[in-house]
Amino acid sequence: MKELEKRIHGFIKQELEIYRTHLMKRNIKNNNVEKDTWNLKQGVLNMTQYFLKKMNHEDLAEALQKELIGIQEHALKCKLSEKCCHVCEGIAQQGESTILNKIYTDLYITEGAAGQVNKDHEVRLIQKNNVKADAGELQQDVQIECKNMFEPLPEQERPIRTVLTQGVAGIGKSICVQKFILDWAEEKEYKNIQFIFPLPFRELNLKKGRQSLMDIICFFFPETEGLRLTDQHNVMFILDGLDECQLPLAFQKNNNMNNVSEAAPLDVVLTNLIKGNLLPSAQIWITTRPAAASKIPAECVERMTELRGFNDQQKEQYFRKRITDQVMANKLIDHIRESRSLHIMCHIPVFCWISATVLQKILEETESEETPKTLTEMYTCFLIFQAVQGNMKYTRKNAFDIPWDKEAIMALGKLSFQHLEESNLIFYIEDLEECGIDPSKILICSGLCTQETVRFLGTVFSFVHLSIQEFLAAVFAYLSLKNDNRNVFEPQSTSQESKTTELIDFLKTAVDKALESDHGHLDLFLRFLLGLSLESNEKLIRGLLTQTGSSSDCRKEIVEYIKIKFKENPSPERSINLIYCLNELNDDSLVKEIPEYMSSGILSEAKLSPAQWSALVFVLLTSKEKLDEFDLKKFIRSEECLNRLLPVVKEATSAL
Repeated sequence: MKELEKRIHGFIKQELEIYRTHLMKRNIKNNNVEKDTWNLKQGVLNMTQYFLKKMNHEDLAEALQKELIGIQEHALKCKLSEKCCHVCEGIAQQGESTILNKIYTDLYITEGAAGQVNKDHEVRLIQKNNVKADAGELQQDVQIECKNMFEPLPEQERPIRTVLTQGVAGIGKSICVQKFILDWAEEKEYKNIQFIFPLPFRELNLKKGRQSLMDIICFFFPETEGLRLTDQHNVMFILDGLDECQLPLAFQKNNNMNNVSEAAPLDVVLTNLIKGNLLPSAQIWITTRPAAASKIPAECVERMTELRGFNDQQKEQYFRKRITDQVMANKLIDHIRESRSLHIMCHIPVFCWISATVLQKILEETESEETPKTLTEMYTCFLIFQAVQGNMKYTRKNAFDIPWDKEAIMALGKLSFQHLEESNLIFYIEDLEECGIDPSKILICSGLCTQETVRFLGTVFSFVHLSIQEFLAAVFAYLSLKNDNRNVFEPQSTSQESKTTELIDFLKTAVDKALESDHGHLDLFLRFLLGLSLESNEKLIRGLLTQTGSSSDCRKEIVEYIKIKFKENPSPERSINLIYCLNELNDDSLVKEIPEYMSSGILSEAKLSPAQWSALVFVLLTSKEKLDEFDLKKFIRSEECLNRLLPVVKEATSAL
């Protein structure tokens, strides 16, 4: 009993400190703060004295334990509310964070998703979902609101313990989790849950040694010190970022355990928690990128969901929330609609933020015809915006005066390129130091990178989105060749240092490398690299170049080289990416031919070249018209036609 009294007094002291900090951080000037904290303390003390007088030993212990849990729950909610109420885009400087509830836009979540490894590049997955959305196919899917993630559907009898939510990088998984936690902490939703413990894998990676589940909880959430969780508590664990997990998660090999206080390797603790051996009544929410979804055995998951980002209506809602000037918001939305490539990418919330950051600034200062229309233009302008932020206003007329930090950009680019093949978005201090990046100066990369200091464990770094990493990798590769005559695709040696590599040969090598990939990890990198070779984009980064020159002849040659590659019959995904590459090179000759064929009605007789077939598939898949029913009879009757158009058949709601 004395031990319980001691613990409760310790929690009162801790609760008061959290309460004061909570009010001070919110800048609440309240003369009643001292009075309120005194009342809180006095109320608990009075309750304790009442229990001591009126109850026997067992009743007192139980009552004190309930009182402790109430205090711990409140303390945890205060901490998580403070942590989750703001959202930081990039590395937030003081005063730059945004209130989450002001800009949060609901995301499109559906039940059901493939649990196997998905080898498609994530931008390709976005493009597929965009086609389904335009075709009305998503309307047939079961849509789930975030707040109902653990609610069984009418036909589902079993309660849902474990939910696995997958979605590509930047699609909004972590923000969705943050909003879920905030609604609980502010007691707007999920009032039946006593404790929510968010445990991101990027933080768990740094936890070493043997520990029990309670040790892990108390380490990350000191407010729970002394808590003894049992199956009677309503608890939720949120394991965010399975794709970032560096543990083996050996579900089959790890020993079973059911004691929350038993110490074991972290991998054993996590697999037993997910399997339900530890706290079987606890709810588990796991988020991941598609490629890592198969790390969790299917039998351990009651519900698979897929987060598909913004549909067209939600895109507009986001821009109107983020940009208070509605005239400006309308101009931005109209510009996005004009570019199919940009419009498709805006299914990714992070890309919406990038677009808003770039376009709002440019539309204020330039004519609409000068605004970015390709991905390379958008990301180059975004890089410029980050370079000049806080120093000067950017217009294309003063590109010579941009205050580039060449050393920092090249170091970031090196980091990006070296980790691109594994699509690794998470970096630690040793990774940065290996590439010559001073972790203490990472703030210069605000908007490109994020950093998160994990309690007592160190600092974790990441790019805001995989596409930013791919763009920086392309910048690094392009500048390495132009400035230092270094071909990043070739191993460096003394004999090769004096070897001259022409730009056109380098670009051809990049095309070949991208086509060799079975999962397209270089697809977006290639689009950026080719886009940077255009004179118009090269002018934007001229401050990073030691020498410049006309690349018009190079452009013509690489366009012809890409068109030849269609004859090698690459996969439909690679072919479509080649069309996007031509778009980055401002060549739409292939795509323009197709509407003429379609309007003339001769597609049922025309024998198309491989490049024309790819262009036809591209036009059909990216058309704004719905693919409710695809009629193959409109095309020439041949085995080649069927094979070439299979990607369209697969994406259509129905096909004749």
